[in-house]
Amino acid sequence: MSQAAATKQPATVVELHAPGRKFEVTCSSCNLREMCLPQGLCMEDLQRVEKIVYARRRLRRGETLFNAGDEFNSVYAIRSGFFKTSVIDDEGREQVTGFFMGGELLGMDGIGTSRYNGTASALEDSEVCVMPFSLIEEMSFEVRPLQRNLHAVLSREVVRDHGVMMLLGSMRAEERLAAFLLNLSKRFTRRGYSQTEFHLRMTREEIGSYLGLKLETVSRLFSKFQEDGLIEVQQKHVRILDAGALEGLLGPKN
Repeated sequence: MSQAAATKQPATVVELHAPGRKFEVTCSSCNLREMCLPQGLCMEDLQRVEKIVYARRRLRRGETLFNAGDEFNSVYAIRSGFFKTSVIDDEGREQVTGFFMGGELLGMDGIGTSRYNGTASALEDSEVCVMPFSLIEEMSFEVRPLQRNLHAVLSREVVRDHGVMMLLGSMRAEERLAAFLLNLSKRFTRRGYSQTEFHLRMTREEIGSYLGLKLETVSRLFSKFQEDGLIEVQQKHVRILDAGALEGLLGPKN
């Protein structure tokens, strides 16, 4: 099991103000505002939406934000850091179901059943904004763009799930890894980071679990991509040398 999954401890709650008081945040000054909030909000609506963020929580690497089966009460916006979500299969093995970075939301899967479907673990020291879902529902009736944004996020979750099913069901091993690296590249780019260089927060074992590949296969493919001049790898640091060639691996089969 990976280092990130080895420790299952309760998440650290950081009291940044007096106990019992809501932590006052300013979403308008957050550099991830466009990722989390609806676009085009006037200042008045933005100030109202900021009331949704009830607190911030800091987690150390390996700590869990919530566990599968926990009662659903909040959605979490990642302010900094990196998370994975996972479930335990019938044989007691961990199955990674997703990776999430700054500006993305965690816990949306609990809306339908009132229970979190999977476990969310920090892959590095991280911080999240806690948004009680009862407040989100209440505010969405008052600020219509927030309701539309919630629907958009839910839609993206459905599309993402379909994408994973396609990834695991119809792609060859090298296509899966190429698609994974290109997806990370696009997500980092949206956040203003380099399109071609990034650090993998997850282990190769966790990548394999997500992609439905054995650890040995993932390691072999990383080596092959490097030998073919597609990427350069130094431990967890990846540099994409030929994005076009990676995309070419995803082209239609003859």
